[in-house]
Amino acid sequence: MTYAHDTTAPDGAPDGADEPSVSRRGLGCVLEIVETLVLTLVIYLLIHNFIAQPFEVEQRSMVPTIVESEYVLIDKLTPRFDDYRRGDIVVFQPPSGFEQGGVPFIKRVIGLPGDTVTLDNGRVYLTPQGGTRVQLVEDYVARDVDGRAAPTLPKDAESTTQWTVPPDEYFVMGDNRPESQDSRFFGPIDRDLIVGRAWLRYFPLDRIGFMNRPEYEGLPTETDAEASLLDRGQVLAGSSATIQASISRP
Repeated sequence: MTYAHDTTAPDGAPDGADEPSVSRRGLGCVLEIVETLVLTLVIYLLIHNFIAQPFEVEQRSMVPTIVESEYVLIDKLTPRFDDYRRGDIVVFQPPSGFEQGGVPFIKRVIGLPGDTVTLDNGRVYLTPQGGTRVQLVEDYVARDVDGRAAPTLPKDAESTTQWTVPPDEYFVMGDNRPESQDSRFFGPIDRDLIVGRAWLRYFPLDRIGFMNRPEYEGLPTETDAEASLLDRGQVLAGSSATIQASISRP
């Protein structure tokens, strides 16, 4: 006796009727994974380009403050409304002609726009615009074998010992003065070259910590500058100009 095969599922539906729904569920899972990956990439790019960026130090110019193979987090956000200050550690692209295989530089801001930086007998002096000359006390500078701060000497062929920082530029030096290639060699750097402010050292774990900004005694602070503007009735105008300038920066 010949028997015919039953071509219906237990619920009465033909065999294979659930295959399209399985395919749709599989496609939905793939789309969800793609959407998650795209969203993750977008968030990463936004953070990397506008908020913070990890950076591996590959130079000895900031010894002993930061040494080779340490990792720091670069703050790209706050400089948009809180400009760079003396003592900040910044990461920047080297000026044209001074590149080192595409590796960014990391140095400390010494002179702001309008400042005059002077090297005298191995020491650093700074004259703020309209102010008096002050010797910088730099406890962070690398020490020699006798434990004394390494002298800060000229680096360029002309043995230049004085620079006046132009508008929108900064004078930077490494803490390891004998080995640092910095503004003593290539002059003040344009603000547009700066990637951001080094904010946090996060590796190795036994060296984790914030990059604290030193205070230079005898130099005007931001509070002093604001008080001076207040005396001249210019605080509101100055604040407005600062905000507009910050917003217009890339």
